[in-house]
Amino acid sequence: MTAQHVWFAGEGMLWLCVTLAAYLGARWVQEKLKGHPAANPVFIAAAPIIALLVFSDVSYADYSRGGAILLWLLGPATVGLAVPLYLNFAEVRSALVPMVVALVTGSSAAVLSAVLIGYAMGADIETIRSLAPKSVTTPIAMGIASEIGGIPALTAAFVIITGGIGAIFGSALFNMVRVRDERARGFAMGIAAHGMGTARAFQVSWRAGTFSGVAMALNGIVTAIVLPLLWIAFAH
Repeated sequence: MTAQHVWFAGEGMLWLCVTLAAYLGARWVQEKLKGHPAANPVFIAAAPIIALLVFSDVSYADYSRGGAILLWLLGPATVGLAVPLYLNFAEVRSALVPMVVALVTGSSAAVLSAVLIGYAMGADIETIRSLAPKSVTTPIAMGIASEIGGIPALTAAFVIITGGIGAIFGSALFNMVRVRDERARGFAMGIAAHGMGTARAFQVSWRAGTFSGVAMALNGIVTAIVLPLLWIAFAH
């Protein structure tokens, strides 16, 4: 291993430690605020990290050497959602038909709204391609963006913003429109706000979190298969 490799590895570990420290601090703030939806640990942790990168003139590529480890861990974490699904499989299976309808409707609305809003605001085609998979969990969304000609790093930012908004305002919106069923609330949260929404749903109840996890997984699979095919078809 060369001195340059040692330097890169050490720098990556440094930023990994910075990220973990920021997140632990954000969780402390969230606990002090008694789990308030607005105290989202991802948003709270991101602010000091972004400021540190800007003021220290560190590029995203240098920072991502440490963040790549955490990004990889999103895969096993997503697979881990199969545990609550297994424990509540009978209840999930009993709601299969409404879930399929909600999945098709919600997944289509998530993509179409992103594309139409992007066009309406005058975004260029590369930005729109990056925006289209915004409601899918980060590893899948970045893969989709790369497949359809978007910018994976920009997609990751859109995914975080989307998930944060859903996690913060989701419960209030459900209360406003009088959606009381925890299965429906959880499933909608999983489709619209992926992992961050699912984390918030588990804070509400195990039942809501289970259905949110199912929705997040199914939405990721459907979007990963359908969106690239549709983009290719319409592009030609």
